[in-house]
Amino acid sequence: MRSLSRYALPSLLLAAVVGSFVYLQLDTGALFSRDGLGQMADYASGFFSPDLSPGHLKAIGHGALETLAMSAVGTLLAALLGLLLALPASGRFGLLAKGASRLLLNALRAIPELVWAALMVLAAGLGPNAGTLALALHTAGVLGRLFAEALENTPSGPADALRLSGCNRISAFCYGTLPILWPQLMAYTLYRWENNIRMASVLGFVGAGGLGQMLYMSLSLFQEAQASTVILAMLLMVLAVDALSGWARLRWVRG
Repeated sequence: MRSLSRYALPSLLLAAVVGSFVYLQLDTGALFSRDGLGQMADYASGFFSPDLSPGHLKAIGHGALETLAMSAVGTLLAALLGLLLALPASGRFGLLAKGASRLLLNALRAIPELVWAALMVLAAGLGPNAGTLALALHTAGVLGRLFAEALENTPSGPADALRLSGCNRISAFCYGTLPILWPQLMAYTLYRWENNIRMASVLGFVGAGGLGQMLYMSLSLFQEAQASTVILAMLLMVLAVDALSGWARLRWVRG
């Protein structure tokens, strides 16, 4: 009985994998045939000679700045909106406001960025405006939930002492709660900015501007050399932003 239960789970997993191949009707024979492997090798070889012409590099620079601006502005708007929604979501304005704000935060983050981008393209048109709004809406839901949990775990003693000394609620929050909460807010915001850099590079596939739109156009036209340059630019930009975010966390959060 014990040996049967030991082999039951691996057998079920193996059956699930085999069933998936059968259900998807994957033609592995054609994929790994000599012609299939040759076509894949020919397509991949085009990516090993990136287009470094001045005109293309200038366009990539413009696209990289557009992507960076989309992520930065989208994250900033999301942090402001998330903080505004986090205040009632943490229970500071009653149970009704807490339930309504948490429901809104759940709705914002439940819809992926690509879906928001497709909706914003229809509402705001093609270009970086749609991508910025898409990042802001989804990230506001994520940051708002994180900010609300941080607010719930922040000690209320300093703010209560300021209110007892005559300060109003806004002053007590700014001088009693926000200084304690600030490192967490910055850490969460910087982390989401790193994620939004990567996502901003993808949103262009639905017409939201930036490097993603350039990559989509290059791949659609089978311009492997131009697509390879765009991918390298994405990689360098993500590495630079990761380094900058790491420095900012050391400077503003841990310091």
